[in-house]
Amino acid sequence: MTQPYDRRDFLRAAGLGAAALALGACNSQGPREAEKLLRYATKKNEQLERALFSHTHMNEGSPGAFVAGRRFPSYHISKTVPVWDPAVRGAWRLEVGGMVERPLSLSLDDLHRLPRRTQRVDHFCVEGWTAVAGFTGVRVRDLAALAKPDPKAEFVDFESFDDGYHESWDVESAMHPQTLIVYGKDGNELSPAYGAPARLQSPVKLGYKNTKYLTRIMFLPQQNGGYWSDAGYEWYGGT
Repeated sequence: MTQPYDRRDFLRAAGLGAAALALGACNSQGPREAEKLLRYATKKNEQLERALFSHTHMNEGSPGAFVAGRRFPSYHISKTVPVWDPAVRGAWRLEVGGMVERPLSLSLDDLHRLPRRTQRVDHFCVEGWTAVAGFTGVRVRDLAALAKPDPKAEFVDFESFDDGYHESWDVESAMHPQTLIVYGKDGNELSPAYGAPARLQSPVKLGYKNTKYLTRIMFLPQQNGGYWSDAGYEWYGGT
């Protein structure tokens, strides 16, 4: 009996199919022509993912799955776990700027005073695994309501103190109700291993798009790439 594709399987198959067609077209014109075709395939895949995106679909964690707890994988780019040192860097603050009417500079206490959301959701990794965790934080859409971005700001860049790590998103995904700036995990304060003092987390994007060790959110008129996106990973990175 043939198993139906879920959304992730469909997108993966579509992406591989387009890439295969592009590589198959690599003829006497050489690799440069293949690169052009691959860019075209990537653009078409992104259009498909955007068309499938939904603000009304909510993730509630895989049915029957246990919260991963300490088994939840931890990743960073720096050689050691990044830790914000106030003696060296000063007090941590989250800056919200770019194309906004009211730039923000928020302390961790400021984030705690804003409307809080706790959600038990899946975290999807590009490597193929999924883990469930409980996250507590502030919706990006609530920060946007305070900062008042320009309607022409169609992208959002999330910057980190983890050796310059950043990833940019489409604004629609950033405004999804489950896209949070997280300061708590599984009922506890977020630890350095998982991105403290605050990180981005959303089930609508693959894990590499969820910037940890957050320092700045910038509303922009165009895509700003990202650490893994610039290395060849899909820019949209939807789940």
